[in-house]
Amino acid sequence: MPELPDIAAYISALESRIVAQPLIRVQLASPFLLRTAQPPVRSIEGRVVRELRRIGKRIAIGVEGDLWLVLHLMIAGRLHWRLPGAKLAGRQSLAAFEFSNGSLVLTEAGTKHRASLHVLAGEEGLRSIDPGGIDIFASDLSSFREALTFENRTLKRALTDPRVVSGIGNAYSDEILHAAQLSPITLTRKLESHEWERLIAATRHTLEVWIERLRAEAEAGFPEKVTAFR
Repeated sequence: MPELPDIAAYISALESRIVAQPLIRVQLASPFLLRTAQPPVRSIEGRVVRELRRIGKRIAIGVEGDLWLVLHLMIAGRLHWRLPGAKLAGRQSLAAFEFSNGSLVLTEAGTKHRASLHVLAGEEGLRSIDPGGIDIFASDLSSFREALTFENRTLKRALTDPRVVSGIGNAYSDEILHAAQLSPITLTRKLESHEWERLIAATRHTLEVWIERLRAEAEAGFPEKVTAFR
């Protein structure tokens, strides 16, 4: 599943392509991708993209009128940048969002499609899908420790719980714990003060390294090699 650095790379690539561009048309291969009925998906057509945000492992595209198109790629969903007017071809193609300069295409490998699309109104709508995990770059050591020790669980489970920490999954949690020299099965309430310092430093450093690496790759072209594994 694409995690925080992967989502950041997607957003960086999309900002240079679709911000200030009108979303001309939305194509859906199946109505089951869309998980909301109001506002209707057609209501975002013709509106100019104002901003992009990351909400956990979701990509939120904000358009005029404070409407939001939110994509959750789940495990096998991926985004691709294609020529304008791209058609939905093959079983893996789920949706296409057409702009004057190109088309954003959502695909998902496998037979079980879990990716989702929400159309939401305003900040309240965005809050309704936010799992609530802390932003590691906006949190200090005290709030980081408080969040992870709210329940006495293993470090692996705490780091990958979206209600605890935003945007981290299996792939990056393994690298974080390796860098921090901590066992994934260590219980959070068993950590010493110096181990908490190592953990938050490793978490920030690991994510920063991958964010910069993937953003640099995205500058050369749209990120097509996003993987669930590191």
